[in-house]
Amino acid sequence: MITWAEFYDVMVAMVPLYVAMILAYGSVRWWAIFSPEQCAGINRFVAVFAVPLLCFHFIASNDPYKMNFRFVAADSLQKIVVLFAAGMAYARGGVALDWAISAFSLATLANTLVIGVPLLSAMYGDSSSSLMVQVVVLQCVVWHPLLLFCYEYRAAQALLLARLPGVSRVAPGEEEISIDLSLNSVARAKEISLDIPSPRGEVGGGEEGCSSPRTTATGSLQQKPSAMVMTKMILIMVWRKLIRNPNTHSSLAGLVWSLIAFRWHFGMPRIVDKSISILSNATLGMAMFSLGLFTALQPKILACGRSAAIFTMVMRFITGPALIAAMAFALGLRGNILRIAIVQAALPQGIVTFVFAKDYDVLPAVLSTGVIFGMLIALPITLLYYIILGL
Repeated sequence: MITWAEFYDVMVAMVPLYVAMILAYGSVRWWAIFSPEQCAGINRFVAVFAVPLLCFHFIASNDPYKMNFRFVAADSLQKIVVLFAAGMAYARGGVALDWAISAFSLATLANTLVIGVPLLSAMYGDSSSSLMVQVVVLQCVVWHPLLLFCYEYRAAQALLLARLPGVSRVAPGEEEISIDLSLNSVARAKEISLDIPSPRGEVGGGEEGCSSPRTTATGSLQQKPSAMVMTKMILIMVWRKLIRNPNTHSSLAGLVWSLIAFRWHFGMPRIVDKSISILSNATLGMAMFSLGLFTALQPKILACGRSAAIFTMVMRFITGPALIAAMAFALGLRGNILRIAIVQAALPQGIVTFVFAKDYDVLPAVLSTGVIFGMLIALPITLLYYIILGL
């Protein structure tokens, strides 16, 4: 049974986060303190410096040799099951590729770092923060790259189909896909050209990279790349995007440091530790402030239709927690670890998933609703899960 003291501790952790978010929202919508350009600067600072440093701080201070592998396995199995189900639904023609990718994102990728660490620490103690960091590591190193791969596959498929016979061709100069390389939606977009095989098939060396040429109505040769060439192009695009993502660098650097430091038992030099802490200590407040600015800059809280919004909330707050509960229980997790697994799956939608969806123009309104409306109802929903699981 949850005591009033425990409930108050959770509120102490959560309410300040929402205060920062509400102040940011009001500073744009009600008081007109910040212009969109100034919001872009704040969001850029949070994306490039604050959140990556917080990510590095948590990962570098977590002992990778004491990971709870059953907890990590349950989290990974949940994502694999959703990915397989979405893939099968797409393969059988039940859903469009856009919805398959979005369903995977909605059901599995939560705002674990900014919301999960302080919230779960208040609910279940400091030991839960170590489990959240393990989820964050896998998100940054495995699941976000996989999500990017799915988006790049969809973008490459659409571009290649546009160049095939019988489909409207891409006009000269339009063979570039505009991709936002930052972590927030207001950062500057950069363009990366997607190399399409030449009529001679000289991609990846030799003519075996492409299938036999076809002639269009205008007499020009067009070819469909083989699966290997298409996969290579997609991987190159994903790699280019990942190496420009500050969270990728901070996650890998933190993981490498923790593997070395906890293996040979030495600490980080104090001058380096203090340099990182001076920014990472303010990151939670800044990140929530940035979320408030992001929310205020959107035209509507419910950017998609009512049925799509209901689907989004069901995937985020019911399907995800139910699946991870089944996976965790099957793997023998019990007690607080089982509760932590379920509650962390019911956290609000990760804002990075919306940024990716907006970059590739894949149902951005649905993901926007997941982030904004999900943040608004996350407090009562996570508290409800916390109370029910504590009975």
